Amino acid sequence: MPPAAEWPSLTPGPQTITWQRAGDVRVLIAAGYALLLQVSHPTVGAGVSEHSQFRRDPWGRLLRTLDYTCTMVYGGPQAAGEMGRRIRSFHRRINGVRPDGQRYHALEPAAYAWVHATLAQAIVLAHERFVRPFTAAQREQFWSEWRALGPLLGIRERDLPRDWTAFSAYVEEMVERQLQRTAAVDEVLEALARPAAPALSEALRPLWVALARPQLGHLLRVSTVGLLPPVLRGRFGVPWTRAGELELSVLARALRAATPLLPASLLNTGPGYLRWRREALARGEVAAPATLLAV
Repeated sequence: MPPAAEWPSLTPGPQTITWQRAGDVRVLIAAGYALLLQVSHPTVGAGVSEHSQFRRDPWGRLLRTLDYTCTMVYGGPQAAGEMGRRIRSFHRRINGVRPDGQRYHALEPAAYAWVHATLAQAIVLAHERFVRPFTAAQREQFWSEWRALGPLLGIRERDLPRDWTAFSAYVEEMVERQLQRTAAVDEVLEALARPAAPALSEALRPLWVALARPQLGHLLRVSTVGLLPPVLRGRFGVPWTRAGELELSVLARALRAATPLLPASLLNTGPGYLRWRREALARGEVAAPATLLAV
């Protein structure tokens, strides 16, 4: 873990592409995609299945995950450094035995680094499909900045590709040869299809079950399955149709067209989100999601 004196050189500032683009509200549409990339890694999937609160408290988990990501990008060097240490400490106690009989630990370097990498992949892909694609130079700069956050989490430099070309090859290799249909993949797909209700009054629960949940579940399925590469759709056993592709295309066009209408607070939600969650963060309610985004 780097000493505190190095934290300012590892965290993004307002002038960086990470600060300017990672907080776009439309990036959240790729959250399910990122989560499936993560839990299809055998080690991450086993940890999520054995230790996760995702199924019991998905909305709380989402908030705590946003606490983590927004703090790392928008919280400043001190907050990011402290968050990184908390995450590393949290994962020391996550271990067990995979279904294939192999022991696992959340701090296995390859698995730990993979989750950090998937968030970068999801941010870039979300901009490509739903916002405004990064230029080649912006992708390179973004990856350089995202990679720099790795040491704050205890990720070794050699466990993350040095440039975007190598990163793209790394993701392709993981998809083709490493990612599997773990039990956690099925659990996540089920949770996305039938999302649990947020905190609602008894009077509003029937409306959630009858109207909101089916619509949200459909949107989550289209946006998540549609972003997956075809090889993973086949491996996960999730069908994809021309109708689904059309829905995703219409959604993408609508979101891109909305850019001039969106207020600055939605084009970059990070600083505002941290202000909104200031009291919860001060109470230490954040639960580390680095290797186990769904914990």
